[in-house]
Amino acid sequence: MIRFQNVSKSFAMHAGQVLIRDRILNLMRVSRAQRFFALRDVSFSLERGETLAIVGHNGAGKSTLLNIATSLCPPTSGTVELTGRVAALLELGSGFHPDLTGAENVRINGSLMGLSRAEVKDRFDEIVDFSGVRDFINEPLRTYSSGMIMRLAFSVAVNLDPDVLIVDEVLGVGDTAFFEKCVDKIHEFRRAGKTLLCVSHALESIESLCDRGMWLDHGQVQQIGPIREVLKAYRQSRTEPVSAAAGRQR
Repeated sequence: MIRFQNVSKSFAMHAGQVLIRDRILNLMRVSRAQRFFALRDVSFSLERGETLAIVGHNGAGKSTLLNIATSLCPPTSGTVELTGRVAALLELGSGFHPDLTGAENVRINGSLMGLSRAEVKDRFDEIVDFSGVRDFINEPLRTYSSGMIMRLAFSVAVNLDPDVLIVDEVLGVGDTAFFEKCVDKIHEFRRAGKTLLCVSHALESIESLCDRGMWLDHGQVQQIGPIREVLKAYRQSRTEPVSAAAGRQR
């Protein structure tokens, strides 16, 4: 469902403010500009029905990897293959418009995922009931709390029957009861043979949700394998120098 082959992503670095004229010149002379690599030579594959958690410290390249996986930004080098219908929760309220009602946002997101109006209509009540925001579904999204937005976004993502679900740490916004509801839904998602790619700092939670793990450090894969082995190595790395952990199996 997802395949990364030698994927790297770099960004031009600028010291201080840059005039528009100089920025255009820098775009024309990319090779001369100093580059920051968010990802370096990352390779992995995720087949149908597999679940993979990505771990690493802040700035390790996890969110950049998810942005590339969802085609929000292209890789600088390497190839990415993605098949099937994808639902992504990359940040709170992403894909939602604050001036539209919750109901309007549900219908628009369904259309963006390739569903017909009839298909969205058939699943509308299920989405709203799961989210628990029915009393406010016809109110503008800007009147929602962050927790309400997260609940609606997650409900849309999992109830529109995607083949691949990509999640970036957003579940931490919800309360305990809804978090447990989300976990149950993800287990149901797995039993149906769907594919999950997620990023989280909640190591105990992802250990129960995912079969495999990948540890990123400064944009490079340090280890990929069974989730318990990867989490064990990652936890140990936080109490020892990174250089000592960098030689572990990739």
